[in-house]
Amino acid sequence: MKLDDTPDAGHVSRRNFLKGLTAAAGAVMLPSFIPAPALGRGGAVAPSEKIGLGVIGMGSRCAVVLGSMLGEPDVRCLAVCDVKADRRRSAKAMVDNRYGSTDCATYGDFRELLARPDIDAVLIATGDRWHALASIMAARAGKDVYSEKPCGMNSAECALIEATMRQCGRVYQGGTQRRSVANFQKAVQLAHSGKLGKLRTMHASVYQPTINFNWLPAEPEPPREELDWDLWLGPSPWRPFNHQYINGRGWQGYDDFTAGANLMDWGAHTVDLCQWANQADDAGPIAYELASDKIVARYANGVILELNYERRVPQESQLNLGTCPVRFVGDEGWVETGDTGEIGVHPALRGELRQMGRKHIGLDAGGHARNFFDCVKTRAATVVNPTVIRHSHNACFAAAIAWQLNRKLAFDPVKAEFINDAEANRLCSRAWREPWRI
Repeated sequence: MKLDDTPDAGHVSRRNFLKGLTAAAGAVMLPSFIPAPALGRGGAVAPSEKIGLGVIGMGSRCAVVLGSMLGEPDVRCLAVCDVKADRRRSAKAMVDNRYGSTDCATYGDFRELLARPDIDAVLIATGDRWHALASIMAARAGKDVYSEKPCGMNSAECALIEATMRQCGRVYQGGTQRRSVANFQKAVQLAHSGKLGKLRTMHASVYQPTINFNWLPAEPEPPREELDWDLWLGPSPWRPFNHQYINGRGWQGYDDFTAGANLMDWGAHTVDLCQWANQADDAGPIAYELASDKIVARYANGVILELNYERRVPQESQLNLGTCPVRFVGDEGWVETGDTGEIGVHPALRGELRQMGRKHIGLDAGGHARNFFDCVKTRAATVVNPTVIRHSHNACFAAAIAWQLNRKLAFDPVKAEFINDAEANRLCSRAWREPWRI
C-alpha cells in the first residue's frame, strides 16, 4: 500500500460507487427493492452518509472515547492501528463486536491507515509524544482530527497544529472533553453570568510537577510484528527498549515521553476550564511564580490562576468533587465542581442548580465526540478547536517551565514566548528524531 497522501487511481470508494449508480439510474435497471436502511429511511443513516473513522493508538483512554463514538449512528469505524499487536487485536474485537461483523481492518503503521480514501476522520489516542505529529500528518492526508490530550509536547507543536489545521481546512477537536460536560458547563456559565461578581481567583488541580531524565535498563526488543519499537518511539529521542515503558502508561513521567513535567496530565483539563471561565480562549496568563504548594499565574485583567498541586483545590463545600476539580471565586460568590458531577456554590446561588441537567458527567466523552462529528459535517469550529488548545496548553507549558527553572517568569501569550528570558524560550520547543519531520 502506498504511504503518501494520494489515493490509488484505480481505487473506487464506496461513495463514488454509489454516485455512479445514481448517475446510471436512467440507463440501467435497478433492483425493484432496496432496503430502507441503505437509503437512510426509518431513522437509519445511509452508508454513503456515514463518517468513516480510523483509530490510531489503542489504550485504556481510547477504549472510553471509542466506545462513545461507536454508538453514533452516522459514524462507522473502518480501521484501527497500533504498534502493539495485542492492542490491534483488542481494538478490532471491540469494533467488530459492536457492529456484529469482522470488517474492521488493522494496521501496525498509521501511515497505511491515513492512505485510505474512505477514512474521513481519525481518533488519535497514542502516548503524548505522537499526538502533534500524527495530527499534522492526518490533516495533510485530508482527515479531520480528534486528538487526545495533551495535544502537543510543547508550545511550538501546538502552534504547528493550529497552523496546519487552518492551512488544510480540517476540523480539529482537542480531547479536553470537560467542556462538553454539564456540571463544568454550569460552573463556567456562572462565572460568565456575573453572578459570582467580578471574577478574582481560579483554582485548577494539577499533579505535582516532576521530571525524569533517566533510562531504564536495555532489554531485548520483541519481534517487530508484535511491537515496532522504533515506531513506538516515533519523534522522541531514541532509547533502548524496556518492557516497563509499554506496560499501560509506564512511559509517563519520563521527560522524553511526557508533556509539561507531568503537569499536563490534569492541567490540560483544569487549566483549560479556567481559561474558558476567564473568557481567555485567545489569551493566557502573563506572569508565573512559585509558591510552596502551587504555581500562581496572573492574567492581564488581574484574575489570578492557582495551579494547586496534589490534585486538589481548596473547598468550601463538603462535597466529593472527585478527579479534576476546579473552583472559581468572585467578589460576590464561588462555585466548585469535579468529575463526580457534584457542584458546590455560595449559599446565595443554590437556586441556580435546580434545573441543571446531568446528561454527561466526569470522564464521559459522548457529548464531546458528538460535537466533533457535527462539526465534521458542518465544517464549523469545535468547542476545543486548535486556538483554544494552543492557548490553554501554553498556560500549562509556561507554568511547568517556571517550575523547572524555579523562578518567576513573564510571558507574552500572543507571541507564545517568555519576555527577556532566552533560557525559558529554549524550552518552548524540542527537536524531532529523524526521519520524522513535516
